[in-house]
Amino acid sequence: MEISKSLEPPDAQHYLVCGTEDCEKNCQFYCNDCHQPLCEQCRDEHQKNKKTKNHEVVPYKQRKRQLPVEKCKIHPSKDIDLLCEQCQIPICSKCTATEEHRGHVFTDLEIVFAEKCSLCHVEITKIRSYFEPTSQDLKKEIVGNVTEIKKIMKDIRTSMKAEAESVKKLVDTVTSEKMEQVDKIEQSLLETLSGQNKKMHDYINYLNELIKNFYGYLSSSDIDNLTFALKSENLMIQPIPETFKPVPPVFTAGQYSKEDIAKLLGRITVPNTKPENRKIKPMETASTELKLTGKQDREKSDVKQTLSLSSAVTKVREFKVPGVSRVYHISLGKSGRLWVSDYIGNLFQTDLQGNKLQMIRTSGESEGYHTVTQGGGLIYTEKYHKVINRITPDNSITEFIKTGDWTPFSLHSSHINGNMLVGMRKYEEVKVTRYNKTGTEIQNIQRDNKGQELYSRPDYITENINGDVCVSDYNKHAVVVVDKSGQHRFSYTGQGSGFNPFGICTDVLGHILVCDVISKTVHLLDQDGQFLSLLLTSQQGVHIPCSVCVDDENNLWVGDVANTVRVYKYLQ
Repeated sequence: MEISKSLEPPDAQHYLVCGTEDCEKNCQFYCNDCHQPLCEQCRDEHQKNKKTKNHEVVPYKQRKRQLPVEKCKIHPSKDIDLLCEQCQIPICSKCTATEEHRGHVFTDLEIVFAEKCSLCHVEITKIRSYFEPTSQDLKKEIVGNVTEIKKIMKDIRTSMKAEAESVKKLVDTVTSEKMEQVDKIEQSLLETLSGQNKKMHDYINYLNELIKNFYGYLSSSDIDNLTFALKSENLMIQPIPETFKPVPPVFTAGQYSKEDIAKLLGRITVPNTKPENRKIKPMETASTELKLTGKQDREKSDVKQTLSLSSAVTKVREFKVPGVSRVYHISLGKSGRLWVSDYIGNLFQTDLQGNKLQMIRTSGESEGYHTVTQGGGLIYTEKYHKVINRITPDNSITEFIKTGDWTPFSLHSSHINGNMLVGMRKYEEVKVTRYNKTGTEIQNIQRDNKGQELYSRPDYITENINGDVCVSDYNKHAVVVVDKSGQHRFSYTGQGSGFNPFGICTDVLGHILVCDVISKTVHLLDQDGQFLSLLLTSQQGVHIPCSVCVDDENNLWVGDVANTVRVYKYLQ
C-alpha cells in the first residue's frame, strides 16, 4: 500500500497522523508488514482484518523502518533486498545464484536496515539526552568563566590604580617634607649672610668715621692735637672683619629606572599551574519510558472535614536529585514519579529516591514552567519557541498550544476543571491566560478594576480550592491573588522588610504556601491572604526553599537550591 503522508523522525515534536485513508487521528502504532502508521482504532481494525490479522503491529517508536527501494545494477528488474555476509554488499535475490556469491550466507537486508536505524536512534538519544545538554552545560560554564575573568581583571585594574595613587601620595608627602628641609637650610644660610652683611656695613661706617677724624686732624692748627692724633696707637686701623662663603646644599637626583618603579608596585603573575579539565558528567542510561498515570482525583471532601494544621511539622524524607542545578520547580505525578527542573532548562523525571528516569532539555529557567495535568500527563512551556508542549501517551513530545507574540513563563493545570493557567509576557505587557482542556483561550487576566497592571513577573501560578488564581510575582515582591472572574482580591507582601516569593501551591484546606528566598522560609496563609505562620524555617532543615507542592496524601514537598527535595507532614 502506498502511503502519501510523510513519516517524520520519531523525535519530531509535532503531530503524526494515521496512515489510513481519510483518517486524521494521532498515529500511535505501526504495522511492520505494511509499513503503515496507525491510530488506536485503525490498529484494532487492522488486527481484525483476515488479511492483516497476523501482521506485526507495534508502538510507533518500536517500528521497523521500510527498506528504501533500489534496483540491482546487475539485474535491473530486481530490487536489492539481501546482504551478502561474506562480501558485505547489498544484492538482489538473483545475485545469490551467481558464481561470485555461490555458497555465501545472506541476510534479509530489511532486518539489517532496521538494526542500523535502531542504532541511529540509540545514538540520537545519546546525543539529545547526554552529549548535547552536557555540551550546553559546558558552554554555559564557559560563558560564566568569561564573566568571572572579566570581573577578576577589572578588580586587578582597580587595585593597580589604587596602588599607583597610594605611591603618588607617598611621593607627594616625601617631596613636601624635603621642600621644608630646603626652606630651613635656605633660611639658615640667608640669616648667616645677613649677619655678615651687617658686620661689613658696620665696618664701612667705622672706616668713614675714621676718615672724617683724620681730615679733622689735618685741618687743625693745634699742634698738640695733631701730635696726639699721629701717635702710633691712634694710627692703627681695625682689620677687616673675617667672613666666609656659605656652603650651599647639593641635590642628588634619585637614579630610578622604569624597572625600579615597577618593583615598587605590585606584580601580575600567571600561576604556573596546569589548567584543570572541565568536569564532564558520565553518561547515564536514561529511561525513555514515561509511566504516566491515569486521571487524578482531588475531591476529598470527607478528608478535608477531618484535616487541620498539625501542632508540629515533621520531615517524612529527603533525597538529592543528581544533575540538577537547584530545584527551582517540582510537579508531582502518579505512581511515585516527580518532575524536577532547575535554572538552566533541565527537566528531569525521577522516582522517590531521586533516581533519574528521563531528561528533557527545555528553554525554561527559574520559573514554574511545567505542570502535571488532571489526566496525569505533563505539559511544559518552551518560552523561546512560544509554545506549550505536552507528552502524548506514546511518550512523544508534541506542540499543544502556540502563544503567538506572547512568551510563556509559568504554567499550572487546574485539578478542579482541567483548565490551564499560563503566565506570559509581550514586551512590557504581562498577563495570565486561561485555556480549556483543548487549548482554546477562554480568559485573560491583566489589569485590576482601576486599569492598573496586576503583574510584573508571574514566575509561579497555582489555583486555590475556591477558584482563586494565585501568582507569585518576584518583581512585585508579592503574591497577587484574583478570583476566578479575574477581579483582584488581595496582594500579600510578606512579613517585615524584604520578600522575594518563588514557588507557590495550595492545599485541600485552601491554605496558600509560598517560598521566600530572602528569609529562607515557607509562609503559610489562609485563602483570604491572612498570614498564619512561617511553616518551614531552617529549624526544619530547609536551606533556601524555591519550590513547593502538596501531594494527594497532603504531604508538602519542598525543593531548594541545594538540589534537595524534602517531604513534610504538616496536616493531621
